Amino acid sequence: MHKEGKVVPLAAAIDRGGRAPLPCLPVVLLQVRDKAALQLRQGLQALFDNADDTLFEMADKAFDRSDQNLYFEAMRDLRLKRKSIERGFLDRFYDAFARIGQLDLLAPLVEPGNMHGKAQGERASAVEGMVARVLSQNGIALQQLGLRLQALLERPLHEQHNPLAPAALCGYFLDAGRNLGVGLRVKLVLLRLFERYVLREADVFYGEANQLMAAAGVLPELPQAPRRRAEDRRINTRRGPANLGQVVGADAAGQAVFASLQTLLAPARGQFAPRVQAVAAAQPISTADLLRLLSHLQHYVPATEEVDDFELGPQLEQLLMRVSVRSGVRRRIEVADEDMINLVGLLFAFIQNDDNLPASLRVLIARLHIPLLKVALLDKGLFSRANHPARRLLNEIASAAIGWQSASEGLRDSLHLRVERVVQRLLNDFAEDIGLFAELLDDFLAFSQDERRRHELLEQRTRDAEEGRARAQQARQQVQHVLNQRLRGRMLPQVVVEMLVQVWSQVLLLAWLKQGEASQAWRDALLTVDTLLASITPPHEPQALLQQVPGLLKALREGLASVALDSAATREFFLQLEQLHLRACAGTEQQPGGEGPPLSDVWVAADIVLTIAEEPACAPVQGAGGQAAALRQVQRLRIGTWVEVLDEDQPLRCKLVARIDSSDRLVFANRTGMKVREWNAASLAQALHRGEVRVLDDGLLFERALQAVVEGLRL
Repeated sequence: MHKEGKVVPLAAAIDRGGRAPLPCLPVVLLQVRDKAALQLRQGLQALFDNADDTLFEMADKAFDRSDQNLYFEAMRDLRLKRKSIERGFLDRFYDAFARIGQLDLLAPLVEPGNMHGKAQGERASAVEGMVARVLSQNGIALQQLGLRLQALLERPLHEQHNPLAPAALCGYFLDAGRNLGVGLRVKLVLLRLFERYVLREADVFYGEANQLMAAAGVLPELPQAPRRRAEDRRINTRRGPANLGQVVGADAAGQAVFASLQTLLAPARGQFAPRVQAVAAAQPISTADLLRLLSHLQHYVPATEEVDDFELGPQLEQLLMRVSVRSGVRRRIEVADEDMINLVGLLFAFIQNDDNLPASLRVLIARLHIPLLKVALLDKGLFSRANHPARRLLNEIASAAIGWQSASEGLRDSLHLRVERVVQRLLNDFAEDIGLFAELLDDFLAFSQDERRRHELLEQRTRDAEEGRARAQQARQQVQHVLNQRLRGRMLPQVVVEMLVQVWSQVLLLAWLKQGEASQAWRDALLTVDTLLASITPPHEPQALLQQVPGLLKALREGLASVALDSAATREFFLQLEQLHLRACAGTEQQPGGEGPPLSDVWVAADIVLTIAEEPACAPVQGAGGQAAALRQVQRLRIGTWVEVLDEDQPLRCKLVARIDSSDRLVFANRTGMKVREWNAASLAQALHRGEVRVLDDGLLFERALQAVVEGLRL
């Protein structure tokens, strides 16, 4: 028990570099130290791997540039000094073991010259809270470790001398990071990350340390301290005081919902794992044992491309047969648990066949079959509480990903990667702590809300552009209408018709767009048209014309200048207008004296259609052909409705972002907010009727699946 060891592990020697050799320590203490050092090194690596993302998000959300620069500088400083902080932390850790019992490990946390400073007070308060949380969760294991260290060293060991105490670990970290040139806010962020990625693993190295020392004969009679399962060691600190996984079926409403479905599920009994369920004399296994078997299978769920080859029934049946052989007693699943397995299986069967979801998403969700089954076995409130974290997480993922486009965006965009990460985290870490779903839900909501804000900004830009274009089109139609009223069916000088259609129409457009149809500018522009046409119509009294011409010429010059007609064209038009006025006064079809080239007249027989600079790329606009039901469906579409277009090789998913009533246009954009399709009501109704477009059901996934399963069971 008291053998001394002088053998130092090679990895530890490399980590310590060229420091002075350590005094001899008992072999078991070396083992405890090196096991803990490995865990601490991994925790520090996870901390620094995630620090960049955390600081970048804080910089992104900062209100002013100085705060942004603060976080960006902190990111740079951390990258440069990461290795030195890791080495410094481990150096202090090894040194604490070398001088175990001789050194006050809490001294680095106390700086007498600064204790009254606000920054020091906030830091001390943060450390105190972190230590208190570790002690509340692992106090018994730490106390047993202290007793074993005292017995091994054969002398008293106070908490401040224990190199694995949470306060000591915080001291190593603060001391190693003293050369970081960051402010208090960043230091507090790093402390929170230290708690999340290092201190939350304390139960692991406390448990392993106690186990090693007990196996070496150091107080083996001490009862084993309660320890969390390795898969559940990442606890969500925001969850309620009670662990939902510790109370099976605590929600009475959920129990009632499940009980009402068991009668409907009865015909399916015996079909799941039939080789073990068919043996009536077999002993049922407990729900807790079933959960352990499912946790084992959970780690063997294949990747997305192989998930169809993984069937839960045969896998669980094989495990039960192994358990039966090992125990010598035939085992089967409890009736209630079998009903739950069948119910969750039906839910996932619906999800896998629900073509409202992108195919890539259905494959990812299929991998969550076992975690959701375990949640249902642990907490039947899953079926009665709309705000259950597992239920909400499934719904939020489906809602955020409804617009995925594998053809254009690929399967590796940021949203797909985030969902993959959520799925893999649940498969790796979820055992019986439903709080993990709440933690992942909060993280996913923060991510999806940021994405949604960016997409909504692009959608608003698309909407504004389309509304502006619709207003321009409406103005163009109104200008066409007033010009056709005045010109169609008349014989008029060609030069005047060309000027009105090509140039003065722009004056009318600007007046309508800027000031509206009821404005004085619009009325003045129309009056100028009427006055011009009247002034060139023979016969005309010279005196009356002389009274009209000055005001007319002034209005024409101002209007032509507002649309930037070049001076040469303006001068040429006014010269020709002068000849037309002379001809009107003479009352003939030709200008008097035959001066200048003859001014030809044209018969305006067809409607005037103004040229459009940019025609939209839109779907065919033919009529709906009497499809009244489809037309009513189009009229009921709300902004935000998703549709799938099937008229191409790869289906296109897009969302209704604008309904332009004035021009009868419905504008659709993809998930990023970029316009991809446009229809009028009639053409969209026809596309719906022919099956070229279908409206997607974007309702809550879990609710739709549960409703469909219940309706199917009642048939």
